[in-house]
Amino acid sequence: MTKKISPLLTDALAPSVSVSHVQSCMQNPYPEALPFIGQQRAQSALDFALGMELPGYNVFVMGEAALGRFTMVKDKLEAHSKTRQTPKEWLYVNNYDDHREPIAMFMQAGQSKELEDDIDEFLDEVADTFPAAFDNPGYQRKKKSIDRDFDNKYNAALTAVEQLAADKSVALLEESNLVGFAPVVDGKQLNDNEFAALDEELQSHFIDAIEKLEDALIEALIELPRWKRESSETLRNLKKSTVEMATKPLLRTLEHKYASHIGVVRYLKDLRTEIVDAVLEWLDDDASSEENKDDFDSKGMLSDFFAPNILVEYKDGAPAPVVYEPNPTFGNIFGKVEYATSQGTLITSYRSIQAGALHRANGGYLIMDAEKVLANPQVWDGLKLSLKTHQIKNDLPYQDNSVGSSFTLKPQLIPLDVKIILLGSRDLYYTIGEYDEEFAELFRVLADFDYYLPSSDKMQYQFVTKVQEYANSTLNCTLTEQAFVRLLKFSYRQAEHHTKLSARFADVLELVAEASFYTKQDNVTTIDAEHIDEAVAGKQYRTGQLSENMLSDIQEGHTLIATSGKAVGKVNGLTVLHIGDTAFGTPARITATVYAGADGVIDVEREAELGKAIHSKGVMLLTGYLGNKYAQDFALTLSANIAIEQSYGYIDGDSASLAELCGLISAITKLPINQSIALTGSINQHGEVQAVGGVNEKIEGFFKLCKMRGLTGEQGVIIPNSNRVNLVLDDEIVDAVAAGKFHIYAVESVDEALTLLIDKPAGKLKEGSYPSGSINALALARLQHIANVVNGEDKDDDNVKEKDA
Repeated sequence: MTKKISPLLTDALAPSVSVSHVQSCMQNPYPEALPFIGQQRAQSALDFALGMELPGYNVFVMGEAALGRFTMVKDKLEAHSKTRQTPKEWLYVNNYDDHREPIAMFMQAGQSKELEDDIDEFLDEVADTFPAAFDNPGYQRKKKSIDRDFDNKYNAALTAVEQLAADKSVALLEESNLVGFAPVVDGKQLNDNEFAALDEELQSHFIDAIEKLEDALIEALIELPRWKRESSETLRNLKKSTVEMATKPLLRTLEHKYASHIGVVRYLKDLRTEIVDAVLEWLDDDASSEENKDDFDSKGMLSDFFAPNILVEYKDGAPAPVVYEPNPTFGNIFGKVEYATSQGTLITSYRSIQAGALHRANGGYLIMDAEKVLANPQVWDGLKLSLKTHQIKNDLPYQDNSVGSSFTLKPQLIPLDVKIILLGSRDLYYTIGEYDEEFAELFRVLADFDYYLPSSDKMQYQFVTKVQEYANSTLNCTLTEQAFVRLLKFSYRQAEHHTKLSARFADVLELVAEASFYTKQDNVTTIDAEHIDEAVAGKQYRTGQLSENMLSDIQEGHTLIATSGKAVGKVNGLTVLHIGDTAFGTPARITATVYAGADGVIDVEREAELGKAIHSKGVMLLTGYLGNKYAQDFALTLSANIAIEQSYGYIDGDSASLAELCGLISAITKLPINQSIALTGSINQHGEVQAVGGVNEKIEGFFKLCKMRGLTGEQGVIIPNSNRVNLVLDDEIVDAVAAGKFHIYAVESVDEALTLLIDKPAGKLKEGSYPSGSINALALARLQHIANVVNGEDKDDDNVKEKDA
């Protein structure tokens, strides 16, 4: 029997929520209420994962956006992180044996900064001490002694040659570290012109003498390079001993302070040796040119070579880190090495190593969006490798191409102890599991977020409490009981169910925030029901241009939709359009034509490649229904076309199959359909009407059109009876139904829908036949007639003519 939702049952059009019910919820708090609304299954999964310290128990949080996934995960992790120890701090120090492989070192919380300050103070003292320490009188005296020893050897060699030259009337000349010889005649050194004036015999004598003296000079100074080398080595040893004497007390203090930390002790031991060479190279006046001395940053140079590079640091007693990485690129997750240019060349050092999200989350938890992680295969592969090896991968792939492997640092790997939480959709979770065998091994825990929350008193109390907390803390507003009634109805509407609230709590908070805008306009601080209604209407207005344009096209006749009268083979179907985050219902004319032939039921949308798989499946079911219902004694043979008129985009879903079948039966029987009634529903091959989605938007879309043209009291919609529980309609429609201006019918079978649409009994099968004149009897007779025509049998079947009449 067809069920008309009568005015006495208006509560069936929306869940029952009253002010007294809200007051009851607020006056009966539940002390054991959880800090997060609902999602007990997901919360239990997270608690299990946090309690499992074994490898592989990372978490995939499955659910759609706005379900509160991130909020609940973050709150859970932050609460659990307080029970864990503060992680170790990690830093890199220079590897003086191979600068391309910096050494990783860990320290306890707070110690890294202390070590950095101690090294910074040590380097300050070194920079202040040198090169001034080389002006020490003791150092200068020893330096002069070394220089004097060299000068004595040099002068002794020159004196011997000079004496030999005097014996041959030749003078030894020394100017600008150059040694030469000049002839002497009558005690006077000759210049070139005077020498040229001498007779040839005397010239030859002086030339031979000077050649022998030059050989003697070379012989006397043959040890000069060795003397210089010995002098330089002695001077360098003097400088080294001076630097060691100045730095040794400073380092001894640090070594004593960090004696219990073997890594720091080894680091200071290396620093003891390297600081001497650095001072001699950078802080020695003799080694630095005067022109570059003013521009030289001695402290910066020392820091870049000796100071530790802290990656992560913590305060003593701090909880384990909870890190969310919104942009999981390779560098943001695994760290990166920065480069600088110097004279056209790329340079870098251990001080340019930057921490990634894994470094910051090490010892704690890392939250990321699964879709963004999987967008880069290198990131996903690197993450899996790090989880399997328990070390943070750091060989950056993009540097091999853009920088060149010869410039890439290879820092020592840091041990990894982190729990990864990926946030993703249901489809993504199953897709990863299907294509990546390692996924199930590394992410053993699934936290599944439901779309709905049970509408218990406890859940409604939590709902009201959380909304009030948000309003007080963020909006500085309060809400009335009437406002909470509107919010609960809004949540029921989001869930499309009488006994379930929507898990998209973020949408509720968004609505409250928008309602606060209207309270400010009214100069009040209390959000009332009217403000909630204004916020809903405001959003509908902002996003409703497309739906209004479509209604306007129907009103102007551009789109053919009839809301009165009768027509054969034409029926008003109800559709929902999803555009962005907006969904609205709109009627669509469905037409059917039937003629003699053997093509079967043709889906025009499918033939035009506009109908997707589920819609095509719904149309194919029509043939199964016709054959099961009517063609038990003959072969079903017909040609029929079904189309959704003036549809120019892709169509999916089977919610139009009931309307398509009713239009097809009308075309077969030539019985007209009431155009003031629209319908939606899916069917199976046995004619049972099944539930569909978006039933509220569909009803409201047709109601708006009827209201625009004027409500006649005859208009209405047909929906599946199983969708009664999904009705959460606007108050305007509820009032129109109560006043008899609009009707909603709930049907369980195709026959019930046909009876309403054609206003004629469908007829039940009795003793192998349908009652004469019923819809089913006419349909059976027409189908048999078409089969006879196609098969070449008698086309003038009197029985058929009589039944058609």
